[in-house]
Amino acid sequence: MEKKSRLGRGLDALIGGGDGAVTPPAGALSQVSVEVIEQSPFQPRKGFDDDELSALSASIKTHGILQPLVVRQVGDRFQLVAGERRLRAARAAGLDSVPVTVVNFNDQQALEAALIENIQRSDLNPIEKAMGFKDYLDRYQMTHEQLAVRLGLARPTITNLVALLELPQELQSAVRVGQLTTGHAKVLKGITDPARQMQVSKEIIARGLSVHATEAFVKQSAAEKPAAEGGGEGNGKPHVEKTNHVQGVEDELRKKLGVRLEIKVKGKDKGQIVLTFESNDDFERVLEVLRK
Repeated sequence: MEKKSRLGRGLDALIGGGDGAVTPPAGALSQVSVEVIEQSPFQPRKGFDDDELSALSASIKTHGILQPLVVRQVGDRFQLVAGERRLRAARAAGLDSVPVTVVNFNDQQALEAALIENIQRSDLNPIEKAMGFKDYLDRYQMTHEQLAVRLGLARPTITNLVALLELPQELQSAVRVGQLTTGHAKVLKGITDPARQMQVSKEIIARGLSVHATEAFVKQSAAEKPAAEGGGEGNGKPHVEKTNHVQGVEDELRKKLGVRLEIKVKGKDKGQIVLTFESNDDFERVLEVLRK
């Protein structure tokens, strides 16, 4: 599985860096009724794990809330900036009030804080990240580079995630629930035919293909198509169909080695296993597996 990306700039930097935090009186901790706290309209996270919330709620019942929520005042009420999981868990635990830090944030700062908290601490799924970034970019007319600087991320991270939104909705859903990784999505984006994209995605999910194995599968399929259209090897020998067993072995080896691989059946009990590597890394990986 791919490593989850982390923001380089923490939420504390945004709050404590002179961007409008309101410091409570010395020795005092602000307490606000949960009834006057509204949810953030900038919350990029769309789904919350019930088991995680239950565990957090149980912890809050025992230990209380150790880290204040971040809110901003809107009229006579407060709007959540960061800490929705804690707020939900506190309500489930039956708390009447929660500790807060009040900040004087504008909409842009509130959106940045929501992105930072969720991506750094709770880990949004890739599609939620992409939608949060795109909303920010569209709302404030920023470039990918400018947003990357503000959030402490590499520019390609922003670009690659936002590009996920170009995939068909069915594939976005598969990425959202973890059936496909961002690495898989990147390979699928390189396929221009939507029908072919769907076909390959189903192969990935059904066979549990790694990103390397997916790349090998796509390359091999592309190489086999011209050969099939050209009528085979042209030697006049009849084509021998692969059995389900041979296809299964082929798939297993392709997944294990992560390179283009084909079992060519030449006749009864005869054939070839053809490996194709595209880089020295592929070559070394195949050697390592074969030498075990």
